Amino acid sequence: MPEKQDEKDILKQASEGSKEAFGLLYENYVDRIFNYVYYRTGNVHDAEDLTERVFQRAMKHIVNYQDRGVPFSAWLYRIAHNLVANWHRDRSRKQEVTITETMVIPAKHEHPETTLLRVEEQDALLRLIRNLPPDRQQLLILKFVEHYSNAEIGEIMGRSEGAVKSLYHRTLLALRDQVDDLTLEIEGE
Repeated sequence: MPEKQDEKDILKQASEGSKEAFGLLYENYVDRIFNYVYYRTGNVHDAEDLTERVFQRAMKHIVNYQDRGVPFSAWLYRIAHNLVANWHRDRSRKQEVTITETMVIPAKHEHPETTLLRVEEQDALLRLIRNLPPDRQQLLILKFVEHYSNAEIGEIMGRSEGAVKSLYHRTLLALRDQVDDLTLEIEGE
């Protein structure tokens, strides 16, 4: 990622219509936006399509971008968040059955049954996370996938650092309770 001053220059050029400057912004952020969208959708093809739409929308509206003291990435994540929310709303109307894309890759010297149990646990956790409200999903992705600090997450989500800490704490407690409930269900079978 370019340094802050370099990025400001690139943003200025992009907002003035430079396709090359926008290309640099794209290169710097496409992987992070894709990861965010993928973790929110769970589907590579939809994540690719939505990521493309994020950057199409950003390119169309970059002329209106104004530096308000928050990172450019916050603007991109907001666009991604809105597109993902629309995607979920549209999908809930269609009720499609999706094929899982989880690839089972055993760890070196791992017994196949251990691999299967690990994958099942990961899938169960992802299902729990995907059932969380969108703001909690966004928080977990920004924290654990993108490794942002609470202050950076606050800038992206439009919340104070304290509000992010509180949401983070409540989210982890809720997930722990859901995992405990799931464990009890499995053990009770």
